[in-house]
Amino acid sequence: MSIAKALTQGQQQLLDNRVVDSPKLDCQLMLAHVLNVDTSYLHAWPEKCLTQTQYDEFLHLLSRREQGEPIAFLLGEQEFWSLPFKVSPCTLIPRPDTEVLVETVLQDYSQNDNVRLLDLGTGTGAIALAIAHEKAQWQVEAVDYSHDAVALARSNAEHLHLQRVKIYQSNWFSNVSEQLKFDVIVSNPPYIDVDDPHLSQGDVRFEPNSALVAEDHGFKDIRHIISLSRQYLMPGATLYIEHGFEQHTQVQKIYADYGFEEIETICDYGGQPRMTKGKWAQSS
Repeated sequence: MSIAKALTQGQQQLLDNRVVDSPKLDCQLMLAHVLNVDTSYLHAWPEKCLTQTQYDEFLHLLSRREQGEPIAFLLGEQEFWSLPFKVSPCTLIPRPDTEVLVETVLQDYSQNDNVRLLDLGTGTGAIALAIAHEKAQWQVEAVDYSHDAVALARSNAEHLHLQRVKIYQSNWFSNVSEQLKFDVIVSNPPYIDVDDPHLSQGDVRFEPNSALVAEDHGFKDIRHIISLSRQYLMPGATLYIEHGFEQHTQVQKIYADYGFEEIETICDYGGQPRMTKGKWAQSS
C-alpha cells in the first residue's frame, strides 16, 4: 500500500463516516504521525510503500477518528501559541480561542518585567507556559486539582525548557500560600452547565467532565475563583477568566458583586465574548 493510496482510502473512509470536518488533513496528520515524518514528506514521496505494521497502525488511528476521538489525542500533541503541547485524556485540549487570554495578558502587561502570575486549573500548562515563553523575567506559577494534569504540565514545561515555572497540585487556591500576592491571576475553569446538550457532541465527549462542567448553571467555579482571588491579588492586579460565550453578562456581574473595577469582556477570534477581566483596586 503506497502513501498516496493509503491517504485516498483514509479520506474516503472519513468522508463516508461524515463525523470529521477535515478528512484530508486528518489523514495526512495521522499517517505522518505513523511514519514519524512531516506532512510535506507525504507530498514528496507519494509512491513510497508502507510496511504492514505501519498500515495497520494507520487503520487503527483511522478507526478511532471515525468514532470522533479528537485528532489531538490520537497524535498525543496539540499546538498552542505556536508551541507543541503534549495532551492526554486527563485534561482539556488547548483551543485556539484561549490564545486570546494569553494575548490580552501580554498586551496589558507589555511594559512590566516584574510580574508574578498564577494560572488556576492549568491542565496541559498551555496558558502559563505560553506566557512564560514570552516573558522570561516573570514569576509564573500554575496549579491543577488533577495529579495527572500536574504531571502532564510539568512534562510540557520540561519539553519547552520552561522548568522555571512552578507547577503543583492545588484545588484552586487550597495549596497556594496565603503569603503570596499576585499581579495577575488567570483561569480557564469549568463553565459548562451539567445539562448542556453540547456535552454529547464533538471532542468534549472524550475530555474529562471535571474540567468542563460546573454546578450553578456553569458559574460555581467562576464565582469561587472571583471571590477567593481577592485574598491573593495585589492592589491594582488583574483577574482574567475564560467563560462561555453566553455567560459574559453574568460573569461581569459576579466581578462587580465582589468589588472588582474596570471590568471588560474580550471577544475570541470568532467574535464571541469569551474572556472577562477585572482589576482588584482594594487592599486585601
